Amino acid sequence: MSARIDMGINSVMETPQAVTKTSFRNAMSSFAGAVNIVTTDGAHGRAGFTATAVCAVTDSPPTLLVCINRESSAAPAFLGNNTLCVNTVGPAHHELAMLFGGKTSTEERFAAGDFVSSAAGYLVLTEAVVSFGCLITKRQRMGTHDVMFCEVTEIVDRFGSQVSVWCRRKLHELTL
Repeated sequence: MSARIDMGINSVMETPQAVTKTSFRNAMSSFAGAVNIVTTDGAHGRAGFTATAVCAVTDSPPTLLVCINRESSAAPAFLGNNTLCVNTVGPAHHELAMLFGGKTSTEERFAAGDFVSSAAGYLVLTEAVVSFGCLITKRQRMGTHDVMFCEVTEIVDRFGSQVSVWCRRKLHELTL
C-alpha cells in the first residue's frame, strides 16, 4: 500500500514501493512502446516474435537494441542466426502481432502474414510501418533475456502509416 508524501506547494509524491518482479512488471505496463514483429531466417531456422523491447542505440553506425527472452520458442533461431528484421506495425497488423506474441506455432505465425525476403535475405512484413534489416553484431545476457545489438543495413519506410503502441497490456493506435 502506498501513501502520499507532501512535497510542498502543489507537489505530492506517492511513497515508493519495494521493487519486486510483480511491481516492476506492473510499472512497466505503463511504459508505452512501439509494437514490432521481429523476424529471422537462416541456418538456425525461421522464427519471429512480437517485441516492444526495441530501441535505437546510435546512428553511427545505425544500431538498434532488441531483447529476447531465452525461454521463448523463437530464441534458438535468433541466438543462432546473425540477422533479423524489426518490422514496426500499425493497426492493420494487430491480430498478427498477437499471434507472434503468443503460443502460436512458427508455421501459423508466418502463414497469417505477408512476408517477403529482401535482397539481403531479411524477412520483411509487407505493409509494415517501417522495417529495419539488421546484422546482429553483439549479444549480451541479462537475467532471463539476451540483448542483441543490431546494425541496420536496410530500411523500408512507409512514412505516414499509422503506428501501434503497447501500453497497459493492450494495443493502441496512434493517430499522427
